Amino acid sequence: MHQGGNFIGGSARLEGPNIQAGEIHGGVHFHARAAEAPAAGPPVPRQLLPVSPHFTDRECDLALLNSLLVGRAEESTPLIVVSGPAGIGKTALVSRWLRTTTERFPDGQLYADLRGHASDGPATPSELLGQFLRALGAGPLPATLAEQAALWRSVTAGLRVCVMLDNVFSAAQVRPLLPGGRHALVAVTSRHRLTGLRADGALYHQLGLLDPAAAEEVLSRGVGADRVRSEAQETRQLIDLCGGFPLALCLASARLASRPRQPMRSLVDALNRQDRLAALAIEGESSVNHALDESYAVLTGEAARLYRRLALAPAQVLDTRLAAAAAGIPLGEAEQLLDVLVEANLIEDIGPDSYRFHDLVRLHAEQRGQSDEQPAHRTELLRRVCEWYLATATEAQCRLSPIQLTLRRTYRYEPELPAPFQDGAGALAWLETRRMDLLAAVRAAYEQGWDDLAWQLVDALWPLFHRLRYHDLWVDAHDIGLQAARRSGDRSAERQMLNSGAIGFSVAGRVDEAIRWFSWSLEAAREAGDARDEGQALHGIGSAHRQAGRFREATAFLRRAIDTWEAAGYPRGAALSRIVLGEMALESAGAEWDGRRAVEYFEQAHRTLLAVDDPYDAARALAFRGRARAVDGDYRTAVSELREALAFFEAAGATPWQARILEMLGTSAAEHADAAAARDCFARARQLYALQSPSDAGRVGDLLAALPAEPADPRYGPPGQASDA
Repeated sequence: MHQGGNFIGGSARLEGPNIQAGEIHGGVHFHARAAEAPAAGPPVPRQLLPVSPHFTDRECDLALLNSLLVGRAEESTPLIVVSGPAGIGKTALVSRWLRTTTERFPDGQLYADLRGHASDGPATPSELLGQFLRALGAGPLPATLAEQAALWRSVTAGLRVCVMLDNVFSAAQVRPLLPGGRHALVAVTSRHRLTGLRADGALYHQLGLLDPAAAEEVLSRGVGADRVRSEAQETRQLIDLCGGFPLALCLASARLASRPRQPMRSLVDALNRQDRLAALAIEGESSVNHALDESYAVLTGEAARLYRRLALAPAQVLDTRLAAAAAGIPLGEAEQLLDVLVEANLIEDIGPDSYRFHDLVRLHAEQRGQSDEQPAHRTELLRRVCEWYLATATEAQCRLSPIQLTLRRTYRYEPELPAPFQDGAGALAWLETRRMDLLAAVRAAYEQGWDDLAWQLVDALWPLFHRLRYHDLWVDAHDIGLQAARRSGDRSAERQMLNSGAIGFSVAGRVDEAIRWFSWSLEAAREAGDARDEGQALHGIGSAHRQAGRFREATAFLRRAIDTWEAAGYPRGAALSRIVLGEMALESAGAEWDGRRAVEYFEQAHRTLLAVDDPYDAARALAFRGRARAVDGDYRTAVSELREALAFFEAAGATPWQARILEMLGTSAAEHADAAAARDCFARARQLYALQSPSDAGRVGDLLAALPAEPADPRYGPPGQASDA
C-alpha cells in the first residue's frame, strides 16, 4: 500500500502513512509528524504617508470630508476627490484625514503616487494594480490590464480597505483602480478637478487657502511661537506674501529656521525685492515655482498661451470677453480654454463668468508670459485688452450718459465682442466692478505712449466718476488723462479732461484745485472760441465758490455761465447752473432767499432737462425741488417728489444719490415732527454712505442720534426693556 509520496532528484520523500512493498516482519507502527504552521501571509498594508508636523487647522475641511464619507450612497464605493492648485496642501490633508479612519478599514490602507506631473509621465494603471495586488498577497499577476483590474475587483470585493490615489492627472488613471464591493474607500488628490469622475459617482471637495490664523500657526511650528510673537508685524507681512499657500509658508519657515539669527524682516525684504517665487525655495529642489512649472508643462499650447496672456493683461477680474480680447480668439474658444485652466486649478472660478489668479500663480503666469511671449505679441495683447476696455466703457457711457459722449473713439483692433451688460444698471455695475482694472488700463496705455487711447478711456469713464463718486479714482484718472491729452496735442480732449477732472476735485472737497483746473479750461476754451466749454468752465468755477461758501462770487460766475450757454444754444448747461443757484437759495432759506425761490430754480431746471432727454440730472432737480417744497412747508408733496427721485436712482444703481435723497427725506421728516420716518431714512442713508463716504456716514449718524427717543410701546415698556409677560 502506498498512500502518498514524491520522488525528488532520485531519492524518495514519503509523506503521510506508507506501506513498503515486499515482506514485512513484525508490527507496523505509524507515527504522525507534527503539522507544520501555515506560511505567514503579508502584513496588513498601512501605506499612508506620514503627516507633516506643519499640518494645522483644516478642521472644517476634515469635517467636510467626514460628511462626504458618511453621506455617500450605501450601494456604492465612496470615491472622494480633493482638488486644488499646486502647494495648497491636498496630500497632507487627505493623509491626515485617512489616518483618522484606520478602524473603519481593518483590511488595509493603500497608497500610490500617480505622478500626474512627473517629467517622465504619469504612472500606468497596470503598474499600480501590481503594487496593490502584491500588497494584499495576491499572485501571480495576470498579463493584461483588463485581467489585472478584474482580479483587483475580486480580491477587494469583500475587503474593508481605503485607497489613496495621490497626484492624479486624469480620470482615466483612476477608473481601473476602483475596488470591488461596497466597503472600500477611494480618496483622490489632484491639481485638476477631475469632473469626468462625476459619472463614476465621485464626490468633490475643493481645497482653499489657509486663513491668517492658520498660516501664523504654520510659521509658529516652523520657527517657534516666541519668534512669531516678537516679530508680529513682519509675520503678518510674510503671511501676505505667501498668500495662504501651505507650501510657500513651509518653505519660508524652513528658510527662517535655517537662519535663526537673521531677523524675519530680511526674508520679507527679499520677497519684496527679489523674484518671490525663486526666493520661496529650499536649495532649488522644492519650490512653488517648480510645482507651478509642472502644472504649466501639461497644458495644451492654446491653454498655456491664454494662461500667460491673462497674467500680462491689466486685470484682476478675468472673464470670457477679456480672455478673448487678450488672446485674439473667438468667444466660444476663450470659454473652453478658461474651463481648462479652471479644471487645472490655475485660475479660480469666483462667480458667473468671473475668474481670478492667486497672487503667486499670477506671478508664475506673468513670468511665463515674459519669457514665452515675443515682445511684439505682448504689446499687441495689451493694446487689444485696453481697446476692449475702451469699447465696453464707451457702450456703458452710451447707455448711462449719451449726452456726454462728444469726443471721438479710435481703435487699432476694434473689438467685435458683445457688451457684458443688457441695461444701464448692468453697465454701471460693470464699471464699478472693473474700476481698478480700468484705471490700470489707463496707466498702461499712457506708459505705452498710446495717448489717444489713454484720454479716451478716461473720457468714457465719466458715468463711473459722476454717479459713484470714487474721489481718488476720479482725480488719479484725470491726472493721467490730462497729461495724455496735452502730449497728444488734442486741445478738445485737454479741455474735456480739465472740466471733468476739475469736477472730481470739487467732489473730493479740493476746491482750490478745482478752481485752478477750471481756470485753465476757461483760458483754453476762449482761445479755441468754444462757447460751450467756456460755459462749462464758468459753471465749474461758480460751483466751486459755492462749495467754499462764497455765494456772491458763485452767483456771478453761474449767471455768466447761464448767459454763455443760452447764447450758444445749450439749454442743458443753463439748467445745470440753475440747479446750483437753487441749492444756494435752499441753503439760504429764511435769510437772503426763501424756499419758494429755490423751488422756482429747480422747477425750471427740471423742465429743461426732461426736454433735452437728460433723465439723470432731471431726477437730481426733482429731488432738490422736493426738498425745497419741504422747506417751504408743503411736506406731503415734498415726500412724493423725493420718493419719485429715489426710485429713479435705485433703478439706476446710483448709491451716492440714494443716500443723499434718504438724508433729505430724513431731514424733512424731522422738521415736520415725523420722528419714525426720520429715523428710518437716516438709518438707511447711513448704511449707504458707509459704502463710500465714512465721513458722511458719521454725520448722518449724528443726525440719527439727535432724534427724540423712540416712544415706548405701552404693551412692552420702554424700548429695549423686556415686558413682565
